[in-house]
Amino acid sequence: MAMGEEAEEHQQTPLLLNSDQMPSKSTIPCNPFSIKRTGTAWTAVAHIITGVVGSGVLSLAWSMAQLGWIAGPLAMLFFASVTLLSTFLLCDCYRSPDPEFGPSRNRSYRDAVHIILGEKNALICGFLQQVGLCGVGIAYTVTAAISMREIQKSNCYYKQGHGAACEYGDALYMLLFGAAQVLLSQIPDFNSIKFLSVVAAVMSFTYSFIGFALGFAKVIGNGYVKGSITGSSTHSVADISQALGDIAFAYPCSLILIKIQDTLRSPPSENKTMKKASMIAMIGTTFFYLCCGSFGYAAFGEDTPGNLLAGFGLFSGRYYWLINIANACIVIHLVGSYQVFGQTFFANIEKSIAEKWPDIQFTHINPTYKLPWFPTFQINLPRLCLRTTYVISTTTIAVIFPYFNQVIGVMGGLNFWPLTIYFPVEMYFKQRKIEAWTIKWIMLRAYTIFCLLVTAFALIGSIEGLISAKL
Repeated sequence: MAMGEEAEEHQQTPLLLNSDQMPSKSTIPCNPFSIKRTGTAWTAVAHIITGVVGSGVLSLAWSMAQLGWIAGPLAMLFFASVTLLSTFLLCDCYRSPDPEFGPSRNRSYRDAVHIILGEKNALICGFLQQVGLCGVGIAYTVTAAISMREIQKSNCYYKQGHGAACEYGDALYMLLFGAAQVLLSQIPDFNSIKFLSVVAAVMSFTYSFIGFALGFAKVIGNGYVKGSITGSSTHSVADISQALGDIAFAYPCSLILIKIQDTLRSPPSENKTMKKASMIAMIGTTFFYLCCGSFGYAAFGEDTPGNLLAGFGLFSGRYYWLINIANACIVIHLVGSYQVFGQTFFANIEKSIAEKWPDIQFTHINPTYKLPWFPTFQINLPRLCLRTTYVISTTTIAVIFPYFNQVIGVMGGLNFWPLTIYFPVEMYFKQRKIEAWTIKWIMLRAYTIFCLLVTAFALIGSIEGLISAKL
């Protein structure tokens, strides 16, 4: 058994009650801080793919159209490489002080920053992470609604012809998606959504492959490859910056990486397993990203839509069923992916509340209910209220700002640099005791500054695009 397993009790997690207040075991049906970790490299791959391959993949063809045949693929490879480097750095932050045998577990991104960089940095990191998790929930709600709307529109065109007025709003579909998430948000914790993650990961590859296949088929049908080296002739600086923001949003792995790592069993050590899983997941997702983006751009050229699958609605009536399957897969995937990010958000908030107000028992009071024809179930009222409020909030904001490309561009630009670049690099400096002005220090500082400039450019353009769309 690894040294870290022997020191399981030294987690960076406070006890909810002292020994005098602790109730008997019979009154505690569930304790989230006593977790049986059974995850493997393949469950971690499923979690990563579920979290990473999301709505961002649908905007990559549009991003390619703004950047062109050279800058587009290079931008995807750049963000993939940066994300993979970040995951490798973060994997070594799970245990402290030694990344492999450290006795203390940092069960969240914020815990790792707190232990390694201090409380001030942890407050900033925690705020940005929660904003990022909420932003992903908003973007996924918008995307799921668009996919459900596209299914209805596709059926309408097939039955009534392409000249029919098949236009539908998004609000109803967002409310339906939100209602499903209210129910799923009552899943106790991250360790309880393994099956949901596996299903969602399968769905993500399914619709990515369908998008790639439809793009390939349309290129064959056209008889030539559309697009140009420099991208769309009508693009603006704001479009280019928004395209970079969209690509950055397609790699949100850092938000949930340490939470995924906390599900892994050991030996082997968690950081080794997580690095292996990250490499496999990143290679697979980047391959599909390049295929979907490239063939989508090759199929539509300057007319590439913001949502790739939306562009195939008028492709050909005989393919409407395939487009419907792809959009249904997107909805199923986003149902699971929303929970991957949502459970991380819930764990962070509930842990903070448990530390500040230990009398509010999120986990120690779980009354049991039995309805006719249904199995017995438990409802924790504080958890129900908190998680329902979160789902209602993300759904409401999505209804107010239902702009696909602009929303994911803002979310990507806002969180990519601090959470994927800055904090992992700073923790690496502190852990490895890298001295200032050494070659490694200079290279990583230059890398951080360059990524900051790229991310700021993406954020400013995406915000401008969101404001313009709203006004």
